[in-house]
Amino acid sequence: MNEGATGDRVVAVARGFIGTPYRHQGSLKGVGCDCLGLIRGVWRELYGAEPEAPAPYAPDWAERAGEERLLAAAARHCGTALPVSTLRPGDLLIFRWRTGVAAKHAGIAAPDGRFIHAYEQGAVIESPLVPCWRRRIAGVFRFPEIF
Repeated sequence: MNEGATGDRVVAVARGFIGTPYRHQGSLKGVGCDCLGLIRGVWRELYGAEPEAPAPYAPDWAERAGEERLLAAAARHCGTALPVSTLRPGDLLIFRWRTGVAAKHAGIAAPDGRFIHAYEQGAVIESPLVPCWRRRIAGVFRFPEIF
């Protein structure tokens, strides 16, 4: 595939999840998912089986554990984090709510300065990647090329 084609496919698959209700630990389009579940569901549609199954997690896992598990998993499966300045549609975005706390939210960059994510107590939505979201980006990762 040509450069950008994988990103376009990632965005198309992620947009298919829009409207899926928020469900903690869920990962099924139309049934329910959280932010990690959105990424897991997109991965399955693009590549087949997930590379690893996440252990069960509580809503406050990042505050209690303090480990950068989400960033580490993104690096294991998508490679080294990229500079925010290189962000393009289809990239995996990992967010940190505040300094000193492990990153715990994920989304997918969309065209026109937007991103797709599972909004807690809502659904999967596409939101503007406004400055208050951009400054919380802890990592940008590119999905592996689809051949």
